[in-house]
Amino acid sequence: MRPWRRRTGAGSVVDRKYKAMVTRIFVHGLDSSNRGTKATFFREYYPDMILPNFPGSLEERMQILREVLDGKRDIVLVGSSFGGLMATLFALEHEERVRRLVLLAPALNFADQSSLAGKVLSVPTWIYHGTKDDVIPLQDVKDIGQRLFKKLTFVVLDDDHNLHSTFTELPWEELLA
Repeated sequence: MRPWRRRTGAGSVVDRKYKAMVTRIFVHGLDSSNRGTKATFFREYYPDMILPNFPGSLEERMQILREVLDGKRDIVLVGSSFGGLMATLFALEHEERVRRLVLLAPALNFADQSSLAGKVLSVPTWIYHGTKDDVIPLQDVKDIGQRLFKKLTFVVLDDDHNLHSTFTELPWEELLA
């Protein structure tokens, strides 16, 4: 390589600077916290990921999310269950600031469906949902997801609501890029 040429591929200074510009946040579910299994995984393997705690009602949680992400752009939101609903609602409010959604068994059926009517998100979205989910019905999420997300990748897994068997095996490097 010539000394005046910069390497710009994976792992280069340019690549690291670009990745540092992306804001990554994990939004936990209703009965979880920023100390749960998924948050612990992200803390260990993706230390730059924002891991707030979300207590209270949906509106209180949404206010915390808005405050944490105030002024940030190029956001990758990872939401689990109720956190998936929150990530979706944030993206509906601030689509221009969201780079990608990764939703894990999202509680989309908890939303007021009339408030979602006619809305379409163009943000690239991945939904991972287990066939053994006994908390959030797979078909409800699939139906809502197909109506709501223009660029949807829907992945059905042989797993439960918490994705105990498959969560750590998801392609996180790609999903968080």
